[in-house]
Amino acid sequence: MQSTSDEVLIGRIANGDRLAMQVLYARHHVRVFRFVVRLVRDEPTAEDLISEVFLDVWRQAGKFEARSAASTWLLAIARFKALSAMRRKPEEELDEETAGAVEDPADDPEVTVQKKDKGEILRKCLGALSPEHREIIDLVYYHEKSVEEVAGMVGIPEATVKTRMFYARKKLSELLKAAGVDRGWP
Repeated sequence: MQSTSDEVLIGRIANGDRLAMQVLYARHHVRVFRFVVRLVRDEPTAEDLISEVFLDVWRQAGKFEARSAASTWLLAIARFKALSAMRRKPEEELDEETAGAVEDPADDPEVTVQKKDKGEILRKCLGALSPEHREIIDLVYYHEKSVEEVAGMVGIPEATVKTRMFYARKKLSELLKAAGVDRGWP
């Protein structure tokens, strides 16, 4: 087997010959490993990638067309695997200083309570609107319907929808101001 060409070995591997796989591995694993380790610059990663390369050879030996040397095919598989591994995000551990510097975009407890309180006030104020105004506000702002869609759904002219929206917003603004809520949101 030692004098058998790589192409013949790959043909035998395609037929499930384990001995041929061992010979091909023995013949090329050092060269492929050195190539991969130069790319990824990490020996444990390179060792994992070499296993993947030769596993692919075992699985895809039947697809080898001998348009290039077997060693070139092996290095091409290894290069692809190495580049894919390098594209993955590195798993770096955060030290406490770095972790402490990361800003938390979530609301702090005070802002959360303020939003909850304002939400309750807003619901009460919406409940104080007339049913016609409440319906228009609900459809336009909560269900994101256009004026045209609301007019069709409710069975009124578009101009009436716009008028009701205007007066509903005006009344809602007055109710919120009376409840002590300014226009801002925490």
